Amino acid sequence: VSGVCGCCGALRPRYKRLVDNIFPEDPEDGLVKANMEKLTFYALSAPEKLDRIGAYLSERLSRDVARHRYGYVCIAMEALDQLLMACHCQTINLFVESFLTMVRKLLEADKPNLQILGTNSFVKFANIEEDTPSYHRSYDFFVSRFSEMCHSSYEDPDIRTKIRMAGIRGLQGVVRKTVNDELQANIWDPQHMDKIVPSLLFNLQQEEGVERSPSPEAEKESPVELTERCFRELLGRAAYGNIKNAVKPVLMHLDNHSLWESKTFAVRCFKIIMYSIQSQHSHLVIQQLLGHLDANSKNSSRVRAGIVEVISEAAVIEASGSIGPTVLEVFNTLLKQLRLSVDYELTGSYDSFANMGSKVIKVHEERQLQEAVIKTVGSFANTLPPYQRSEVMLFIIGKIPVPGMYPALGSGSRMIQVLLLKSLLQVTAGFQSTNILTALPTSFLDPLLSFTLMEDAEIRLLVLDILISIIDRHDNRNKFSPVRIISDISVLKLKVDKCSRQDNLFMKKHSQRLYRHIYLACKEESNVQRHFESLYTLLGLICVELANEEVVVDLIRLALALQDLALTEEALPVYTRCAIHALSAVYLNLICQLTTVPTFCQHVHEVIESRKKLVPFLLPEDVLVESSKIPEKLEKVEGEVLFVQTKIAEMLGGSGYNTERLATSYIPQITDEDRLSKRKSIGDTVSLQLEMESRNSPEKEQVKHPRLHYTAERLYVLDSVNVEELERERRRQVVERFQTAPFEEIAAHCGARASLLQSKLNQIFEITIRPPPSPSGSVGNGHGRSRSIPVYEMTFPDLCVY
Repeated sequence: VSGVCGCCGALRPRYKRLVDNIFPEDPEDGLVKANMEKLTFYALSAPEKLDRIGAYLSERLSRDVARHRYGYVCIAMEALDQLLMACHCQTINLFVESFLTMVRKLLEADKPNLQILGTNSFVKFANIEEDTPSYHRSYDFFVSRFSEMCHSSYEDPDIRTKIRMAGIRGLQGVVRKTVNDELQANIWDPQHMDKIVPSLLFNLQQEEGVERSPSPEAEKESPVELTERCFRELLGRAAYGNIKNAVKPVLMHLDNHSLWESKTFAVRCFKIIMYSIQSQHSHLVIQQLLGHLDANSKNSSRVRAGIVEVISEAAVIEASGSIGPTVLEVFNTLLKQLRLSVDYELTGSYDSFANMGSKVIKVHEERQLQEAVIKTVGSFANTLPPYQRSEVMLFIIGKIPVPGMYPALGSGSRMIQVLLLKSLLQVTAGFQSTNILTALPTSFLDPLLSFTLMEDAEIRLLVLDILISIIDRHDNRNKFSPVRIISDISVLKLKVDKCSRQDNLFMKKHSQRLYRHIYLACKEESNVQRHFESLYTLLGLICVELANEEVVVDLIRLALALQDLALTEEALPVYTRCAIHALSAVYLNLICQLTTVPTFCQHVHEVIESRKKLVPFLLPEDVLVESSKIPEKLEKVEGEVLFVQTKIAEMLGGSGYNTERLATSYIPQITDEDRLSKRKSIGDTVSLQLEMESRNSPEKEQVKHPRLHYTAERLYVLDSVNVEELERERRRQVVERFQTAPFEEIAAHCGARASLLQSKLNQIFEITIRPPPSPSGSVGNGHGRSRSIPVYEMTFPDLCVY
C-alpha cells in the first residue's frame, strides 16, 4: 500500500500534500513551520479550498485521537489555530464547522490534557471577530460540556483545578462569542443561564476548599479569581431584559445549598452583581430580592434575615439615588416583613393556626430579623433624595397605629409601634432638608407628636430622637451631650445660621404644639436619664436652628414654666422633679449665652452658683448621670436658687424683647390630640368630636363667653393666659354636657347652628343693601326711614342703562 501511495503521491490534491507536510516524522519535533507558512499562503491565495483543508485536518485529528497519537493531535490543533487566526474570508464558516467538530472531539475525550487543549483552542476562536454571520451554528454542547468541567471531581487536585479553570474559560468564551451576536442562540435563555451561573457560583464557593498549587501558573490567577472575573464579565454584558434571567439562578443556587443563613457568600455574590451590572439596572436586582423575600415569608427567620442582609448591602452599593419607579413598594415589602415577624413571634407559628407540623419559632431569631429589616430600611433611605425620603417618612408614619385609634390591636400593637418608629428613626438619620416646612408637614407632625404623650417610655424616647434627627440640620446634636452647665458655650462650636423665612413660618404655625408636647413629656413619671437628655437636645436644637426673637421669648417662658412645674407637682417622683429643675437650669444657661444680654447671663449664673452651694441635686451634674445624687425627699425649694421671671422680663426688656409676653407665665393648652393619645374608649372619641362641632353654637357664644364677641368698634387682644383658662373650662363643660345630657337636648343644641347661620346672613344683607338715591338728589330728612330695596329691584333711568 505504501508503494502505491508513494507512486501516486504526486497525484494527490495539493492542499492534502501541504497539510501532510506540516507533520514531522517525530511528533516531538513539533509543527514544521516552513511548511505551515506554505499552507497558510495557499489558504489565503485559494480561500475556496479552506473548507477542504479543515475537513482533511479534522479527519487526520480524529484518526490520531483514536490511535492515541497525542503528539500529532497537538500539531493538528496548532495548525487549525494558526489558519483560523490568519483567514477571515467569507468561506470561513465551513472551516469553523470543521474546527468546532475537532474541538468537540477533544472535549469528549477522557484525557484531561485533550480537554484542556480543546478548551484553549475554543477560547482563541472565541476572541476572533468573524466578518460573516452564521445562521446555523449551535453552542449548546459547549455550554453543557464546559459547565460539566467546572464541576470536575478528578482525583488529582492539581489536574482537577486545571480542568475546572478550563471549564470557566470555556464558558467565558461561549459568552463572548454569543452575547453580542443576534443570530446566535440566546445565551441569556434560562436553559443556558441555569447551567452557566451555578457552575460559576460553585467555583466561587471553593475559595477555602481549593488548595493553591505552588506552580507559577496557579500563582498568576486562582480558580476563584478567574471565576469572579468571568462572572463580572457576564453580568456586565447583561441588558435590561436579561437581568432577571441572570439573577434568578443565583437565588435558586443560594436556596438549594442553604447559603442564606451564613450570609457571607450570599452578600459577596450580590456585591459582585451590583458592582458589575450597569447602574441603571440596579433597581431590577433589588426588586428580585424583594420578591424572593416575599416568596420566603414562611421560611425560617434565619433565611429571611439572610435575604434582608443581602438587600441591605445591595442598597448601600446602589448609589444612583433611586430604587426605581416603585419606591414605596420597597418600603411596603420591608414593613410587611416586620408585621409578619411580630405575628410569628406572638403566635409561635408560621401558619394562621398552629399545628403539629409547624416549625418552632425562635424569638431571638425573629428579633434579629426585625433588627435586620430596620437596618435595611435605613440603608434604602440613605440612597434617596430628600423629597423621596419625605414621602417615605409620611408612608411609614401612616402605617403606625395611632394611640387610642386602634383599640382592637391587642398586645402586638405596642411591638409594631416600636418597630415602625425605629424604622422611621433610621429613615430620618442624616436627613437634612433645607425647608423645615416640607420636612415636618402637619400630616407628619401631628401623628408623631401624639406619641410623645404615651405611657410607654421607649416610644416617647424614639419620637424625641426622630424630632431631633429632622430638626438637626447642622450636626449640632452631639454637642449637647453630655448635659452639663458650661460657662462659655463657644467651646461647643455650635453652627448657628440666621432663620430662613420657612423656619419662621414653621415656628409660627407649629411652635405652640411643640412647646406643649415638650412640657407635657417632662411630666411623665416613667422618664429616665435618656429622656431628659433627649429633651434638652431637642430644646437646644430648636434654640439654635429655629429661634427668632419671638421664639426665644417663648422658650424662656417654657423653661420657667418647667421650673414652676417641678415646684408645684409634688406628686411627681423626686428624681423627675430634680431632673426638671436641672433641665430648666441648663437650658436657661444655654439661652442666656445665645442672647448675649449681660444682666440676664449674670442672673442665671448667680442662681446656678447658689444651687452648686445649697442644692447641687438640682443641677444636671448630679441628676442626669448614671448614679444620680438626689435626696429621698425634696424639701421646699425657694429663694436664691430659683430663676425669677419678673427679673428676667425686666432685664430682657431693656434689650428690646417683649416684656409683657415675658412676664406672662406659660400654661400649656390641653387639646384634643393630647386626650386622643391616652383615651381609653370610643365614647371619649365621640364626646371630643361633638365638642369640636359645638364650638360655634349660639348658646356658647351668647351665654357662656360674651367677652369673645368682636365688633368693628371694639377690637382688643385678650390676655393669653385668661383665654387658655376660659378655653379649658369651656371644654370641660362641653364634654360634661355631651356625656350626661339626653339625646333630644344634644340634637336641639346642634340644630341651632342652622338658625344662627341664617340670622347672621340676614344681618349681612341688611348692612350691604341700601335704598336707591332720590331722583331729586335730596337726602331723607330722617323723620321716616324708607324701606330697604334690594339691588335687583331698583329701577334706573334709561340714560343710565347701557
